[in-house]
Formats: sequence, structure tokens, C-alpha cells
Amino acid sequence: MSRKCELCGKKTITGNKVSHAKNHSRRTWKPNLVKVKTEVLGSTFTVKLCTRCLRSDYVTKKV
Repeated sequence: MSRKCELCGKKTITGNKVSHAKNHSRRTWKPNLVKVKTEVLGSTFTVKLCTRCLRSDYVTKKV
């Protein structure tokens, strides 16, 4: 199960954590994902979306 938004494709990215002394160590940034039940063409699906897609009303939450 990947940590990826099923709508926009946002996923985990990697980079460097840089201290005040300019020491570099590897770190990751993970997207803020939520599981949402939504209705598409009359059937209910559970999808993993990032909160930006959810806030932008790309899908409608089923209550």
C-alpha cells in the first residue's frame, strides 16, 4: 500500500535535513493523506486523498 494521493499523485519525497552547522542528513516529507468514502457513478469507493485535493472539492465526501 503506497503512500500516494490517488487523485493528484502526490507522494513521499526525500531531501536533506540541514542543521545550523550545515551538517546534512537524509529525511523524508510525507503527504497528509486521509481515507475518504466517495460516490462515483452510483457506487461507493474508499480512496486515499491528500488534504489539499479534499479541500479543493475535487471529490465529494459521502456521509
